[in-house]
Amino acid sequence: MSCLTSMIEPLRAANEIAEETAFSWEIVSETGDRVQSSAGVYFDPDQRLETVEAIDLLFLLSAPTSRFANPTVSNGVIRKLARHGATLGAVSAGVFPLARAGLLDGHKASIHWCYKAAFEAEFPDTHSTDAVLAQDGRRTTVSGASAAFDLSLHMIEDRLGAEISTEVACWFQHPMVRGKDTTQRVPTVMSESTNDMLPTTVRKSVDIFASHIEDPVKVVDVASIVGASPRHLERMFKKSTGQSPHQYYRSMRMKAARQMALYTNANMTEIAIAVGYSTAPPMIQNYIAEFGLHPNEDRKKINLFRVRDNAAVPAS
Repeated sequence: MSCLTSMIEPLRAANEIAEETAFSWEIVSETGDRVQSSAGVYFDPDQRLETVEAIDLLFLLSAPTSRFANPTVSNGVIRKLARHGATLGAVSAGVFPLARAGLLDGHKASIHWCYKAAFEAEFPDTHSTDAVLAQDGRRTTVSGASAAFDLSLHMIEDRLGAEISTEVACWFQHPMVRGKDTTQRVPTVMSESTNDMLPTTVRKSVDIFASHIEDPVKVVDVASIVGASPRHLERMFKKSTGQSPHQYYRSMRMKAARQMALYTNANMTEIAIAVGYSTAPPMIQNYIAEFGLHPNEDRKKINLFRVRDNAAVPAS
């Protein structure tokens, strides 16, 4: 719901400020039936997917586990729209059905950091980026709700000029318009900081950790790479994140494991290997220590919130 309204509301405000209908939109669902958001609020679509014809942009919004009820027909419709010149895009987890339709093949895609491990596991050949938004030819992807707001502001500026775009941002007290190359801010253990606010040495170490989830690197080697002694690196991590480098790194790997547990059908051994363990038991042990429950329990728990026709949808 937040992703949807974050795109529509800036465009609505721009029309009002400009006193013209510069932008128009419709809500589409696969079948034309009303759709319940994850917040429990219902939306009544203007049309079903099969009836969509002349359109400039089509953005997909969904959960990472969402799949079309009739993928053959629905994937065919959005492929046809792409062939006829429509720009296809996705907000947050909407990249998953777009990629499953084969429409991100050969394109760069912005992936929300909380879905990155799951997305890369399912689509290893797609070029994922940490940028808040990515425009690659006629594919536009944004990492989340606030990034969708940024995209709408860019579209407003392109169509109506910077003055109106700025006024729209002011209306919503949107503090800044992020550029296409801006990297997502990832929260750290210290609630008042994000990864881009960490000291340079710590941030460089975190970047190295992030690039070695599947093939773990030793903390002592990371310290050498960033030009710090292991003891100094330990002190810096404790001060800025509240954790030791080892704890921070293990937590990163467990978060990646959790993404795969929640948003993929990978088994425990596959998940363990993907986050740098040769077998499942030690990964599971660390997972339980990190999140307080077995990954299979975690998977069952989230499935209670995946509903269709008011019934729980199990992982398939």
